Amino acid sequence: MDRRMLGRGLPVSAMGLGCMGLGVADAYSSSVRDPDAAVRLIHRALELGVTMLDTANVYGDSEIKVGRALQGRRMGVVLATKFGIVRDPRGGPERASGRPEYVYASCGASLRRMGVDHIDLLYLHRVDPRTPIEETVGAMAELVRQGKVGHLGLSEVAPRTIRRAHAVHPITAVQVEYSLWTRDPEAELLPTLRELGIGLVAYSPLGRGFLAGRFRNVDELAPGDWRRTNPRFQGENFARNLRLADQVRALAAEKGCTPSQLALAWVLAQGQDVVPIPGTSSVTRLEENLAAARVRLTVEDLSRLDAALPRGAAAGARYPPSMQHMLDL
Repeated sequence: MDRRMLGRGLPVSAMGLGCMGLGVADAYSSSVRDPDAAVRLIHRALELGVTMLDTANVYGDSEIKVGRALQGRRMGVVLATKFGIVRDPRGGPERASGRPEYVYASCGASLRRMGVDHIDLLYLHRVDPRTPIEETVGAMAELVRQGKVGHLGLSEVAPRTIRRAHAVHPITAVQVEYSLWTRDPEAELLPTLRELGIGLVAYSPLGRGFLAGRFRNVDELAPGDWRRTNPRFQGENFARNLRLADQVRALAAEKGCTPSQLALAWVLAQGQDVVPIPGTSSVTRLEENLAAARVRLTVEDLSRLDAALPRGAAAGARYPPSMQHMLDL
């Protein structure tokens, strides 16, 4: 697989593997509960040229499974994880924490869970509105000086926050939702990243599976799947978004690829500084997704996709109110 550069010094595969769905506490229908299956999936990704694995401390036992898969295979892998989301054990709303003491504790816990001595890319998962970003990034920078972390990243941050953080310590990557049905970063975020020399890591590049065209009704999702609470999966929004997915399906058929491959090829075509990290629980889907790197889109293809799914085309907010409030808008 081709390589791309995040920031000014972190080479990674053109596509990474998002490992959220490997955690048993995750809220997707297809979370990988079998640790051996998760290890096999990661090993297959590495065999196919993936060099970046992306997880987080709130993705159930994902970090444990990733660490197990890397035993004897750590060399050459860019290991990325995130901290900053604190879940209420009583089921209350999530909150963000960027307090320095929490930064140090979270990093130490992630290192222990994964059984490694350093993290290549450590992200602040959500910005803590009660802690100045300078303090949070300052603590993250101390982890770099200690050799526990190689590069720093941020997730779901506004351009003004990125500039403040980058002034404290170079930011290598910003992770944000980016796909054919979530093109918000194109307005201000992507230009800011390019000005500062920061890479964009695109999570949910398949629109949380919607653009893959694998379900036609929200009832096809498991009862506990969190997407049932997502505004884009509800009522008239679902119907409107399904029409967008159908356009992707039709264009993919013309191109001789799957809808997933077309959607991922579009993200890859947005620039050498953009790295999508599709997640999956299936080796078959993994192989399908990674084959998108071989799909070449012409200027006409890109123009037709832009016309079919322009910025703002998707109906509904990206998150329910209980999660939307944590975005640094």
